[in-house]
Amino acid sequence: QVQLVESGGGLVQAGGSLRLSCAASGSGFSINSMGWYRQAPGKQRELVADETIAGTIKYAEVVKGRFTFSRNNANNTVYLGMNSLKPEDTAVYYCRATVTIRALQYQYWGQGTQVTVSS
Repeated sequence: QVQLVESGGGLVQAGGSLRLSCAASGSGFSINSMGWYRQAPGKQRELVADETIAGTIKYAEVVKGRFTFSRNNANNTVYLGMNSLKPEDTAVYYCRATVTIRALQYQYWGQGTQVTVSS
């Protein structure tokens, strides 16, 4: 079993910045890829930034140049740096991880962290 715990969300004014963290914990697993998604009220969950099979980062067009995905392999943590935040960035942000446990792949999601951007 793998747990993903997000943190760093909060309330910020438009133009401000936040940094989200997602730490993966458990035993007997290796991480294949991780990413960030978000879901605004009344909308479907959408990609924000995600690691591809090739090892590159795919960003949603609406966050390119403002958000930065980074990863610390030493502690199984990924980050999402968010700058120039806009009210439309308001959503619950979820961390995703695909892991391998005993040669099988599993996908996990965190519980989400709320980001609210006021105008």
